[in-house]
Amino acid sequence: MNGAEQSLDDQRSFGLADLPLREALRGRSPYGAPQLSAAVRLNVNENSYPLPDVVVDAVAKSVTGVLRELNRYPDRDAIGLREDLAAYLGHGLDASGVWAANGSNEVQQQLLQAFGGPERTALGFTPAYSMHPLLAAGTATGWVGARRDAGFGLSAHDAVAQVREHQPAVVFLCSPNNPTGTALPLEVVEAVAEAAPGIVVVDEAYAEFARAGTPSALTLLPRYPRLVVTRTMSKAFAFAGGRVGYLAAHPAVVDAIQLVRLPYHLSALTQAAARAALAHAPALLATVEAVKGQRDRIVGELRSAGIVTADSDANFVLFAVPGGGDQAALWRRLLDRGVLVRDVGLPGWLRVTAGTPEETTAFLDAVLAETAETAEAAEAAETAGADRVNGSANTTSPGGVS
Repeated sequence: MNGAEQSLDDQRSFGLADLPLREALRGRSPYGAPQLSAAVRLNVNENSYPLPDVVVDAVAKSVTGVLRELNRYPDRDAIGLREDLAAYLGHGLDASGVWAANGSNEVQQQLLQAFGGPERTALGFTPAYSMHPLLAAGTATGWVGARRDAGFGLSAHDAVAQVREHQPAVVFLCSPNNPTGTALPLEVVEAVAEAAPGIVVVDEAYAEFARAGTPSALTLLPRYPRLVVTRTMSKAFAFAGGRVGYLAAHPAVVDAIQLVRLPYHLSALTQAAARAALAHAPALLATVEAVKGQRDRIVGELRSAGIVTADSDANFVLFAVPGGGDQAALWRRLLDRGVLVRDVGLPGWLRVTAGTPEETTAFLDAVLAETAETAEAAEAAETAGADRVNGSANTTSPGGVS
């Protein structure tokens, strides 16, 4: 083998382990759900309803309007978009208290860049959004996985006790929580905001789907200048492909974020598309009630079948595997039936997105069929076991009686 061939073999054998990667990133896997071909895809909490024609036309017109200016950088601070987002949120907000980026993940990453980092920690109450610890690792921020109770609940007392124990620079609260779907009582947010030494981030990615009467942490912003509420246009606005997330906070927090944001981080195309979508918010949000109806249908029918589910204020439902079985096995069997749901790594539980009525029917038919087959198999096994016991009892033992 000559030198060139040896060099090529060395390059082919070179892998991630051979790179000078930071130790905190070794052994980790990138975030992401399986992108598989399935007749019904209900695994990533997308809005199943496509954009209405009126919104498609408006977005196309708005984007076309900036095409001739793509030789110029976009508005670095996205002032117009931030004004529109503030108007949508209400609560007395204006552009100075709103910030936008490429999805709420980037917003949260920027928060950790500004307020986390080496020798600082972030804390979240698990099970929760699995991207938060990855964002912490990416910003060299320590991570504390605090606990919820056995029913996935979180009381103000327990939350405050853990915040005081760990003294994190950043606390993440998810309301509604992913993957459980439940919203936090405001008293929990208030208690944590009172006790936390640093920034408290309330991730409200699914807020528009909350059940009637569920309050938002936006109402607390005037009282807590270190409180941040993050939102997204991906879910309720059916704008996942547009990649727009945002936060609402005290203007000082927005000033801090601008110290770490990349220049011109939101393209002119993204800003134009998002503003057009916001201008048609009622048309886009018209699907929210339909999605909530399917969510409640899933909860009702699963519970009627004896399947445990978590209460949901989101566009998805966390449900227990019937009979306490293996969630990975049920995930595969559902996929074999053409329905893709999400295995979030929580033993004995799976998560399903509420889709269209047809998608919901396909999921329910699949999971109830699996439940019936599992019950039949268990009954058959029980009957076989009883037959063996009876057969043994009816056998005459040597020297004994029948």
